[in-house]
Parts: sequence; structure tokens; C-alpha cells
Amino acid sequence: MSAHPTLGRILKDLRSHRGWTLKEMSNRSGIPVSTLSKVEHDRLTLTYDKLLQLSQNLNIRISELFAEGELAEEGVTARRSIGRQDDAVRVTTPNYDYYYMCTELRRKRMVPIITRIRAKSLSQFGDLVRHSGEEYIHVLEGSIVVHTEFYDPVTLHAGEGIYIDSNMGHAYVAAERCDEATVLGICSSADESLMSSLMTIHEPGAAANTEGEAAAEPLRVRRLRRPAA
Repeated sequence: MSAHPTLGRILKDLRSHRGWTLKEMSNRSGIPVSTLSKVEHDRLTLTYDKLLQLSQNLNIRISELFAEGELAEEGVTARRSIGRQDDAVRVTTPNYDYYYMCTELRRKRMVPIITRIRAKSLSQFGDLVRHSGEEYIHVLEGSIVVHTEFYDPVTLHAGEGIYIDSNMGHAYVAAERCDEATVLGICSSADESLMSSLMTIHEPGAAANTEGEAAAEPLRVRRLRRPAA
């Protein structure tokens, strides 16, 4: 069995566990039968808005679609995950391209994200965002302007970073004369649903066809943890 079961395998296992036909799963999720069938056979994946729809209608945390087994309650967990951008979960918004790294690990104490920043101004970005925890942003390429609720804007260049309280309103935009910047962000919080919260801060702006289908490459995720009997 592959170390990274596809989204199709996870959905098929979930449907089998609950005793649903494809039509029943379609009725419950609101996603067409033809789309679900193609996903289960790894001929399609789902755009982020459809993954969100799936999690809401089937009453599953979206983070559970990128999950492994429970952590040990005490001691060394011996967890390890190699972060490769090709394996990342990508979420596209008008302002950013997010690449969520190491998504096969569940209940992470921190969430690593590589982000491509396209927004050029605060007016283009919109309202400042806020969420639980703290975060560190390190500029990998280009330059950014960091806007925060209680401080004057600050410009950061490649090799520089900033650590902030994430509950404080904040926004990152590309600096003047910089078309696009790339940053590495590390978000940390005691909230176990941090990843889900981060993924729903912005409405997704990814292009999709009429059935909300994305490219045919399977989304690499870990097996969904089945509920206890």
C-alpha cells in the first residue's frame, strides 16, 4: 500500500465504512456522482471549496482528510515528515498561493506554510486577518510589507523575518516594485483546529469548472482515522 493514500482511497474507505453507495454519498455531500467516481479512481481531485463542502456536509473536519493516527499521549512521539512542495496541499486565493506542508501529520503543534504573496496593497488585500496563536514569517524571495493592528508597517527583504501575535490583526503584501514574494510561515497554537481555521480565513479563489473539478493529479493525503466502534 502506498505511504500516501490518495484522496480517492480515503473517500472510498469512508463510504465503505458508512455503508453508502456513490449515489448516497453524492446526495449527502452535494457533489455529483460522476465527480465522486472519478475522484475515487484517482482521475480527479477536488478544489478546496469542494473539500470544504465535503467536510461540512459529511460532518468531517477538513483537517481529518489530511490525518494519520492518534498521537501518543505521553513521551516521544517519534513523528517525522519530509516537507516537499509537490506533496503540499495548495490553496489559492486572490492574494496568496498557500502550500500547507507536512499535512499527513495530525494535531501538529505548529503549521508550516509556504506562501506566494501577490497582493500589492492593503486596499487590495482587504481587512486584516487574525487567528489564535503566534506566527513567524521569514522572507525567502522578494520583499514584503507587514501591516499589523498596533504597529506601523514594516518592510522585510529576503533573509529577514518577523514574529507576531496572530490574534493581532495582520496582513502581508508584496513591497513596491516586487511583483510576487515567497515566504515561509510557521503558525503555532494550542487550538487543535488551527489548520482548519487558517484554511478558511480567506474565500478560495481557485479556478474550477462547473463541477468544481481540479487537475487529475491525486491529492496526497493520509488515511482517514475511522471512528471507534
